[in-house]
Amino acid sequence: MCEQTCRTVFFRLLHTQQIEFNLQFSEGDGYSVEDAIEHSGFGSFQVKLSAIAGFAWMADSMEVMVVSIIGPVLACEWVLSSTQEALISTVVFAGMMLGSPALGYVGDAYGRRVALILSALWALYYGLFSSITPGYIWLLILRGLLGFGVGGVPQAITYYSEFLPSKSRGKCLVLIEVAWALGAMFEVILAIVILLPFGWRWWLVASALPLFVFALMCIWLPESPRYDMAAGFRARAQRSLERVAKSNGKSLPKGNLKEEPKLPRGSFLDLLIPSYRRTTILLWVIWFVGAFSYYGVVLMSTQLIAAGSTCSGNAFVEAVSSTCVAGCKTLTLDDYIELLWTSTAELPGLLLAVVLIDRIGRKATMALGFLFFAIVCFLLFICMEGTLLVFMLFVARGLAAAAFQVVYVYTPEVSVLA
Repeated sequence: MCEQTCRTVFFRLLHTQQIEFNLQFSEGDGYSVEDAIEHSGFGSFQVKLSAIAGFAWMADSMEVMVVSIIGPVLACEWVLSSTQEALISTVVFAGMMLGSPALGYVGDAYGRRVALILSALWALYYGLFSSITPGYIWLLILRGLLGFGVGGVPQAITYYSEFLPSKSRGKCLVLIEVAWALGAMFEVILAIVILLPFGWRWWLVASALPLFVFALMCIWLPESPRYDMAAGFRARAQRSLERVAKSNGKSLPKGNLKEEPKLPRGSFLDLLIPSYRRTTILLWVIWFVGAFSYYGVVLMSTQLIAAGSTCSGNAFVEAVSSTCVAGCKTLTLDDYIELLWTSTAELPGLLLAVVLIDRIGRKATMALGFLFFAIVCFLLFICMEGTLLVFMLFVARGLAAAAFQVVYVYTPEVSVLA
């Protein structure tokens, strides 16, 4: 009797150990989110996602171009001083500065998809209300709130990268910048087609509509599997990965999706610990220079093209139009066409970055881009007008776009090595 009981207990223990061994083997033989993305490859899903992320980048670019155009337009209509005109641009960038970390936190806490939809709808809401603003103060408030929402739209690129296999990631993240260039060009075309004949209010409405289309597109998006795993939604991450694989005509690796170890969430102060401090400060400087150069030349191009010359500080007053008030010059059809030409500079600038980034390296490409950009800007102190002025602005914008694009590629790479 004792022998039979002991034998039964022995086989039960053996069976239990075998089950535990099989579970451990299944977990060890499973796959991670990165493994699943790599195994699924680049296919139909990524093509659709490229279009959606590109559309988000276009919408973001269009709002930046609105900042550069609306100032000179309202300066004439509302009789604004140069300080008041500049403040229209400043509040948008201030809103973006506050919106980026706030909506980034939403993305970390509630998911990338939620943050993107919220950002798009927020920017759309205040973009539309900007078109019916009753006066200058309300315009500043509404455009600042719009900037807050626009600050979250670039999360689309982070989301996009999380679905890209490693061998396609670098190329895709560089080429997605084509959408930014197209957005800038499209915004100038909207100004020609809508702003000139119908006024700036209808133009602001048209400029905000791409955000509505992007918000609708987000309904199709699954949540980021990396976020789901970090948040503990393993089953939803599994379904998202199965959707990617099915769309690409592939199957997931054998086994189960492995649990990932819970890592402590970092804080802002971690960026300034001794091992990261130098890299962090240098990256802040590089980003400031890149943003200052790129957005600076975008805003400067509109002003110089409207003036028509760099030969005199009173160029605006000397070129008074019959439709102006308070001694300002309104933008004409020829001005918008010249602005469109300078916007196309981002395409060869992007091509330059693609060619040089792997041949001479990230740092050298950035350094040369910013160096020659500075030289071209100094040359603008020379008396220039007409075609020569447009050409120099074209070169400056292309160089700034090329250097700034490399910053996007360089930052995550050097952050990993730091």
